[in-house]
Amino acid sequence: MKYIDEFRQHDVAKHLAQVIAQTVKPEKHYRLMEFCGGHTHAIFRYGVQDLMPSNVEFIHGPGCPVCVLPTGRIDNAIQLVEQHHVILCTYADLMRVPGGGRQSLLKAKAAGGDIRMVYSTQDALKIARDNPDRQVVFFAIGFETTTPPTAVAIKQAQTEGLINFSVFCNHVLTPAAMQAILDAPEPVSIDAFLGPSHVSSVIGSKPYETFSAHYAKPIVIAGFEPLDVMQSSLMLIRQLNDGRHEVENEYSRAVTRDGNVKAQALMAEVFELRPQFEWRGLGLIPNSALKLQAAYAEFDAEQRFEMPAIKASDVKGCECPAILRGAKKPQDCKLLGTVCTPENPMGSCMVSSEGACAAYWSYGRLRQV
Repeated sequence: MKYIDEFRQHDVAKHLAQVIAQTVKPEKHYRLMEFCGGHTHAIFRYGVQDLMPSNVEFIHGPGCPVCVLPTGRIDNAIQLVEQHHVILCTYADLMRVPGGGRQSLLKAKAAGGDIRMVYSTQDALKIARDNPDRQVVFFAIGFETTTPPTAVAIKQAQTEGLINFSVFCNHVLTPAAMQAILDAPEPVSIDAFLGPSHVSSVIGSKPYETFSAHYAKPIVIAGFEPLDVMQSSLMLIRQLNDGRHEVENEYSRAVTRDGNVKAQALMAEVFELRPQFEWRGLGLIPNSALKLQAAYAEFDAEQRFEMPAIKASDVKGCECPAILRGAKKPQDCKLLGTVCTPENPMGSCMVSSEGACAAYWSYGRLRQV
């Protein structure tokens, strides 16, 4: 299969591992943050970490959209169902994420709430068309990758006059999160970044250039396959050895410097920056999320319904917030593999298909040190 099997070849992986071992400097420790949860799963599914020298460390980042959503926003969505009796539509990963008091959308659905799992924004629009006497809210989450489809749905709703459709917008932005990690009062020691794949196919590699220059951190846009991750790691190691801090694009088969210009224009038309937004594990980050432009305010669930800000805390002992900012790893959490399992998740990192804890559980890494 083109662009899949080619990036999983054992002999190429073995060769790359040898080149990396020859390239690293024994006296250096290389701390590479893979921003995206898809990279984390690739690293452990294919044993990439085991192919690396002992002085190359992968640090897991906050690139899991379900994981970084604060619990208060989940509670807001549950209130929409319980108090305003809306039909709430959202993606599957979000259904089991614990909100305040261990409540979740799945539990609210079991209690009688009309909460429906959808595969696309088009599914949510169809539900609105089929139920003209009900208010339908699409619980929109995700990075720049999933933002254009939400914009398309809003424009369609306006064109069709679907006055019973609105969006609870929780779209967040990648570069702002990377900046927040490095600007934190107690920053994690990070030498370089594996840049996200799908996000970069939309925004391109250009937005990272100012960031890389300002913080003197190399960034390589990396694909999701094991050879992508290994090649990208080699590129970062070479930059660090040379004292360079540039933005390089390993994932050139899908990412360009300018990205998807049409999608960017659509996002700019429908959305604008929020002054600040809360991220689980990272706190309030300025200009890190989107809200609807005034021209589309009638489709903004936060304006259509009363939605007060809710401050909810995570489960005591859950290390998801620290894991998301790279300060800890899943094996540092005492709940992991004991009371916290995929069937009984204590935090979002175990729920999401891109979560770091889910990766450790799925690929038998709970005892890895």
